[in-house]
Order: sequence, then C-alpha cells, then structure tokens
Amino acid sequence: MIEHTLAMLLFTTGMVVVVVEKSMIKKVMGLNIMVNGTHVFLASAGFSPSSLPPILSSASAVDTFAKMSVDPLPQALILTSIVIDVSITAVLLALFIRKVECGER
Repeated sequence: MIEHTLAMLLFTTGMVVVVVEKSMIKKVMGLNIMVNGTHVFLASAGFSPSSLPPILSSASAVDTFAKMSVDPLPQALILTSIVIDVSITAVLLALFIRKVECGER
C-alpha cells in the first residue's frame, strides 16, 4: 500500500512540475519524476511477497512453477520504459540545447 502512495506522490509531483514550471530543464525533470512514479507503480503491482523468482530450474515442475512464480511482465515493461525514458530525455535536452544556441529563450 505504501508503494502505491509513493507512486501517486511521485506522479503528482512530476505533473505539477511539468504544468507549473516555465524552464524546459525543470519540465524535463518533472517528466522524469512522473515516469519514475509509473515505474514504482508497475513494480509494486507485479510484486508478491510469497512468490518465487521467475527463473525455472531443471529440478522444479513446470506446473507448480507457473503457479508460484512472479509475473515477469511488469519487470519487462519497466525495463522497456526506462530505455524509452532515457531516449526521450536525450531528445528533449538536445532540442533545448538547440533552442538555446539559436537564441530563443
């Protein structure tokens, strides 16, 4: 439950920064905070304290493994989202640098 509250707090903080701030650098930072809130939410949604890691050993039966293991999909979504977030941040900062070089503020 605390993870969901933290995710909502991060997402809301990032959204307020994106809406309120005038500086593009601060808007990019706010966007990153929003994305981190989404990552926390996805990680907490995929967490189960009584489950096993999603690594199949040769000794375990597939049926019991499928019932007892954690769903690896949220982890894969978070990794994909991190890659996309880094790419978006790089493009936004490059656009900001180009804007400053051209003299538009």
